[in-house]
Amino acid sequence: MTYIRSKFRHPGLPKNELGYTTQEYEGAISTLCAGCGHDSISGSIIQACYELSIAPHRIAKLSGIGCSSKTPTYFLGNSHGFNSVHGRMPSVATGANMANRDLVYMGVSGDGDTASIGMGQFVHVIRRNLNMVYIVMNNGCYGLTKGQDSATADEGSKSKKGVANPFQPIDLAGLALELGATFVAQSFSGDKEQLIPLIKAAIDHPGFAFINVISPCVTFNNNPGSTKSYDYVREHMEATGTTDFVPEKREITTSYEKGSGTDIQMHDGTYIRLEKLAATRDPFDRLGAINALQNSRNHNEILTGLLYVEPKTSDLHEIIQTSDRPLNSLRQDELCPGTLALADINQDYR
Repeated sequence: MTYIRSKFRHPGLPKNELGYTTQEYEGAISTLCAGCGHDSISGSIIQACYELSIAPHRIAKLSGIGCSSKTPTYFLGNSHGFNSVHGRMPSVATGANMANRDLVYMGVSGDGDTASIGMGQFVHVIRRNLNMVYIVMNNGCYGLTKGQDSATADEGSKSKKGVANPFQPIDLAGLALELGATFVAQSFSGDKEQLIPLIKAAIDHPGFAFINVISPCVTFNNNPGSTKSYDYVREHMEATGTTDFVPEKREITTSYEKGSGTDIQMHDGTYIRLEKLAATRDPFDRLGAINALQNSRNHNEILTGLLYVEPKTSDLHEIIQTSDRPLNSLRQDELCPGTLALADINQDYR
């Protein structure tokens, strides 16, 4: 088996507005298990960034530890990247974002990396409304250490050994809503038609955008009795409505028939499109989203789609009034304005 990706691509591949094909957004060949849902999510990220025509060097991808945190190697190979300590990705993302606000920050994590060791960091990155996309590849188990139940494993869900999980799960989407996240969505790794537009909308959102993606572990958690298996998710998935992201400058071609969708304008002029079947749901209603999640859990269903978005929000830079420019672009006299300026600052504390 080779681990070198072929450089050959069909010369007729379509190009985006930058003149790039999807090849410029690919990474190394995946070493995850064949059929892993994480690879499908990586493919969705590649397609989303390609369709948005984002220059790869403008993207910073960050991760922690786990199968999911290996995936940044497999997408956006021409982008900036940092693999952090287990559960500490939000801190690294915060520091990088504060130093350079001009990049698009994409954090990739897993249910262990976020819901266990990284829970404290997850809580505070939401509270600060850091401008980033935070994707959790949620498979309900620890794939790197032979499939033990994670904190998101559903009560009663059976592991590969046949043992039922006795504990209540942590609902990451529900937790994000409770903590005040300004964009919350949920999807399934096998549903690219839904996931790609959600990632595109999350990238464009000016604040913390969270997407919880159910991503079955084909090796340790795809067995009968698992509530994170492919079969279970497909049978119990209830979509809030197919979503599509429509940039202000031009509309992306979709399979919608005329009049079958509802456009919801965002504060920056872009839109989130919902199918008519979901028009009765208000994506600006946080309490309604929490109730919808709870109702779906009570019926053993997995609610997917755009759950909540806050149309007007201030990210961390606006909240603490940081520099409008990246720190590496500031001159010496701007960074060190002199003793008189320091004296004025100290005087304010007397």
